[in-house]
Amino acid sequence: MRNETIAIHGGYEPDPTTKSVAVPIYQTVAYAFDSADHGAALFNLEADGFRYSRIANPTTSVLEKRIADLEGGVGALAVATGQAALHFAFVNVADGGGNIVSVPQLYGTTHTLLGHVLPRQGIGGRFADSDQPDAIERLIDENTKAVFAETIGNPAGNICDIEALAKVAHRNGVPLIVDNTVATPILLRPFEYGADISVHSLTKFLGGHGTTLGGAIVDSGRFPWKSHADRFPAFNNPDASYHGLVYADRFGPKAYIERARSVYQRTMGSVLSPFNAFLLLQGIETVALRVERHVENARKVAEFLRNDRRVAWVNYAGFPDSPYYALARKYLNGNSSSLFTFGIKGGMEAGKSFYDSLKLITRLVNIGDAKSLACHPASTTHRQMSAEQQRMAGVLPETIRLSIGIEHICDIIEDIEQALSKATAQPSLQAAE
Repeated sequence: MRNETIAIHGGYEPDPTTKSVAVPIYQTVAYAFDSADHGAALFNLEADGFRYSRIANPTTSVLEKRIADLEGGVGALAVATGQAALHFAFVNVADGGGNIVSVPQLYGTTHTLLGHVLPRQGIGGRFADSDQPDAIERLIDENTKAVFAETIGNPAGNICDIEALAKVAHRNGVPLIVDNTVATPILLRPFEYGADISVHSLTKFLGGHGTTLGGAIVDSGRFPWKSHADRFPAFNNPDASYHGLVYADRFGPKAYIERARSVYQRTMGSVLSPFNAFLLLQGIETVALRVERHVENARKVAEFLRNDRRVAWVNYAGFPDSPYYALARKYLNGNSSSLFTFGIKGGMEAGKSFYDSLKLITRLVNIGDAKSLACHPASTTHRQMSAEQQRMAGVLPETIRLSIGIEHICDIIEDIEQALSKATAQPSLQAAE
């Protein structure tokens, strides 16, 4: 039956580059070798193929190929979650120590990874004062291993100037790593503007249905690791764990992604299950259509909120007076993300009342679902950050983050309308108006 083939035993290896819609699920742990020499060649990275599903799986390989094609990269590595992808992306360039220079507008858990977890592993996270290129460049030194940014900040909604950040990074001999989760390759292909590595939480828009965790790292294949051998010895010096293999020599443009797979996926095992890969592939089949509807619905919701006297502010890059409007036109073809924030009159208490009154829009911390979702970042996703860190990340006490789904627009706006009415029905708020 279509899409239901399951390989119970190892040995059969389909072509992972297939474009067929009918992708079978190869739910198996290990794969048979032709001989002892064949097994040795696979484990020495001298031959391509499958050996153990912790390292690679045929179904997952199809997913990786399609994500790489969407982003225009030379290869991808799919892992268990978006956070695992970020962790691997950072340590793959900085496992010998050093620092990552980042914009301040980050998802809360990413900020925790860079600000608290990685420093305990000898990798510093440096946060610039803003997402401007000069603020980033001031923090780069001889120990910097990468510049990092979210192409569209979550939840700040800022759009980073990828081309300018790439120039700063490359001028200082380091790659630009971007999290392209919110934009997706449908709105933005960051490699076309100089980014070197792209990271995704596949859980979000690419999966698209709020059912399946997954993450991916995509390699552009363009960063010249051999030209910066002193800064990145792990790609240019023999790896004792692989009998002296040199990644830049063995894999060429794919050195980054193959080292991530061979060193980190193999030994740390943040594995994406084949069934999750199958589900994510189904989501990718509709992502272009869904993003189109997401974007159109979000524009109408943002316009409704901006014209409502009960709303204090709306942070939406699609408005001509937004500081990111020009960047939206440059990078997103004039579109804006379906993720944006706003605050209603009455501050945090009114915002919480609005949040608690929603009926159709679901209160949870995911984004990119086919369903419309709402979040109060100060009490959830960014709760572990200080008030100043929240402010720099684009989070105010009253901020409500909306991830607008693909429901009928009239139903979405009706729910927002009734929640606004309840939130602003307090006598004190009516008197203030």
